[in-house]
Amino acid sequence: MSTLRVTAELLTIHEHPNANALELAQVGLYRAVVAKGAYRSGDIAVYIPEQAVLPAPLIEELGLTGRLAGKASDRVKAVRLRGELSQGIVCVPRALADVDLRRAVAEETDFAERLSITKWSPPIPPTMNGEVERAPDLLPWVDIENIQRYPEIFEPGEPVVLTEKLHGTACLATYAAADGRVQVSSKGFGSKGLALKEDPRNLYWRAVLGHDVPAVAARIAEKLGATRVGIFGEVYGAGVQDLAYGADGRSEALGYAVFDLSAQIDGQVRWLDPAALLDGELPLVPRLYEGPYDVGTVLGLASGRETVSGRELHLREGVVIRPVTERYSPVVGGRAIAKAVSPAYLTRKGGTEYE
Repeated sequence: MSTLRVTAELLTIHEHPNANALELAQVGLYRAVVAKGAYRSGDIAVYIPEQAVLPAPLIEELGLTGRLAGKASDRVKAVRLRGELSQGIVCVPRALADVDLRRAVAEETDFAERLSITKWSPPIPPTMNGEVERAPDLLPWVDIENIQRYPEIFEPGEPVVLTEKLHGTACLATYAAADGRVQVSSKGFGSKGLALKEDPRNLYWRAVLGHDVPAVAARIAEKLGATRVGIFGEVYGAGVQDLAYGADGRSEALGYAVFDLSAQIDGQVRWLDPAALLDGELPLVPRLYEGPYDVGTVLGLASGRETVSGRELHLREGVVIRPVTERYSPVVGGRAIAKAVSPAYLTRKGGTEYE
């Protein structure tokens, strides 16, 4: 999931090809459907992204009562309106009537708290839950921003790698070389500094033990002279999410594929290429492209059919983009990494989003 920020943005307005009373307001590479004439190119408005949960008064003010996602009809979700994909909400809430929005753009002000907007937290099924313990040494995963919101993360022509983004649940495993201890967590628990106590019934522990991840991590630690090694994999299959890739999360046919690797070397945590260190030892997410960065290529590869099963069983969730040479991004204030998500994935029916 991306971080939640509700910000003022400069708009570019486009014609809606299928509706005379609607237009498309562009923010970054996102487009949101708006009423025709509500905005002009160059105007400033507030952009509320997907996965935002809105308070009832704001929903009523925006005329969206009963029209949003979730049991309480309060969550922003991508939808198609008259055939055009609409991602997020563009508006100027009354609560910000006295705010200089043009200045807010320059200062990158976040209005989420002021508007009482929160980030949606996916439910945790029993197989992904369990007894937890504090884990200060756990190497955490990072939130990945969407390239459509931040298209400047990468420079045109910069060498990048695109891997397939799988719809499962992220599994964090940290190996400590000092005592050989392994801590296992989910993305949600890991973000809180918590690990799951070992339980053979737990989905994440089943994946880690089933693929002998601790032994692999120990070999990597010895090879690199690392004090800690973090192996990040996607656990997938039937019973995990709605897209299964031909695997079964309820049996030994549980799917697992590594998408990232980190190691603490000489006191510094470094992100490393899993394909260079784990190929042949652990399953890896498919690598779809390596070459110069081009946003059209990225968005094109985000859609299509999955390649994990080798049988194109269903749609692809999207892709993850990272530079060939790991680096810092001043655009997001952290690691240069991003995702692009398939419109078909965003608008599919009956989708699950467990974490």
